Amino acid sequence: MTPPGRRRNHGDTERGFSRVFRWITTGAGAFLLLVLAAVAAFLLARGLPALTASPEELARQGGLPAGMDSLWDLVGPLVFGTLLAAVMALLLATPVAIGIALFISHYAPRRFASVIGYVIDLLAAIPSVVFGLWGGRTLAPVISDFWVWLGGVLDFLPFWTVNVTNTGRSLATASVVLAVMILPIITAVSREVFLQTPKLHEEAALALGATRWEMVRTAVLPFGRSGVVSAAMLGLGRALGETMAVLMILSPGILYSFQIFDAGQQQTIAAFIASRFAEASGLGVNVLIATGLALFVITMVVNMAARAIVARRKEFSGAN
Repeated sequence: MTPPGRRRNHGDTERGFSRVFRWITTGAGAFLLLVLAAVAAFLLARGLPALTASPEELARQGGLPAGMDSLWDLVGPLVFGTLLAAVMALLLATPVAIGIALFISHYAPRRFASVIGYVIDLLAAIPSVVFGLWGGRTLAPVISDFWVWLGGVLDFLPFWTVNVTNTGRSLATASVVLAVMILPIITAVSREVFLQTPKLHEEAALALGATRWEMVRTAVLPFGRSGVVSAAMLGLGRALGETMAVLMILSPGILYSFQIFDAGQQQTIAAFIASRFAEASGLGVNVLIATGLALFVITMVVNMAARAIVARRKEFSGAN
């Protein structure tokens, strides 16, 4: 039993700096919500004139491309291109990131694993402009031959006529660069989640005669599933908002098109805003902010979905 002299009431546990620290953390959380609300209010207020403008006003002052009669004719293809590029990047990066994370956490020697982890983390420090220069000047000319070959392989599909550009400046190339950019985020989070797998689970699987891969498949991957989903959603958020790399690689077009190997087909919201904002004025600025509002909503939905997925499997977290 606790000696009488050492007993404390529950209300007396927070004293001095402990109480100040609680106030600081609470204030930081509230400030973050205020910033988020301020961004949403700004986008709504500045994008509302474009949302309520008539088609004639948008065509005359909004800077809509030729052939478009409403704001949704512009936002729809941009949302399509943004989601298509981000999903393709996620599909390319996630399996590679999981493989690297498993190699670092369960296969590589300790010293070698630390070096690989450092190199992977270093990729996150490279500016997006550098990725854009590399993708546009180096990767696009090299990978164009591969896209031509792949387009010929896929051309047998009866429902899809594959068009391929010889320049390599297509959505497929931009997605490869985006995959490289989000690779460090997914790898770092997945690696830390896999390292949190209880050792008793791993040792029990090995003791039952499982091979190392069977141990990973039955103990490590189920435990880290929610963490990998969270890592993938973080990478998806980065891919959705990437601007300069896509702008410097992709030959833009505003179409609903699955011709990912052809030029002048798709465009992303962030790259579209960056390319038009310097020359926009009046209602044209409101149109660009309205497209930014669409990207804000998409990002919010992605993060809320990720939180919901993680919350469903919180009983499997490393803290428990």
